[in-house]
Amino acid sequence: MRHFDFAPLYRATVGFDQIADMMDRVLASDVTQPTYPPYNIEKTADDAYRISIAVAGFADDDLSVEVKDHQLVVSARKAEEDEGRSYLHRGIATRAFERRFTLADHVRVEGATHENGMLHIELRREIPEALKPRRIAIAKPERRAIGKDVVDSQQVN
Repeated sequence: MRHFDFAPLYRATVGFDQIADMMDRVLASDVTQPTYPPYNIEKTADDAYRISIAVAGFADDDLSVEVKDHQLVVSARKAEEDEGRSYLHRGIATRAFERRFTLADHVRVEGATHENGMLHIELRREIPEALKPRRIAIAKPERRAIGKDVVDSQQVN
């Protein structure tokens, strides 16, 4: 595993420590990322996104979508209903899972829908007015005429 030193980043930037911390977490995790359940992340507009997660076999009551500390946490727990059933082949996984997505600043979850075995989570980035680009008017300098009340400076030995 490679180790990257982010000390130069800390010395040369202000306010980017969250990015460096996130890079540290990503690079430090030796554990392989889980592949269940499969998901897509789409960009649906300039400031809108959709996360689609395949959750076949789960009902609405089995699923949970929460936002905590800039993280979207999607989890599912299936009630044990398989008692008394005998499967010859079981290819539809309904095991419990928890999937976490780190959200950027100013990204909020607008809602979630569950249809046809897919959980769709709608996200929108809302940039505050203070951070939006704005045009600054350039003022013309005032020209002052040297009047009788202005004294010229002279060098004193």
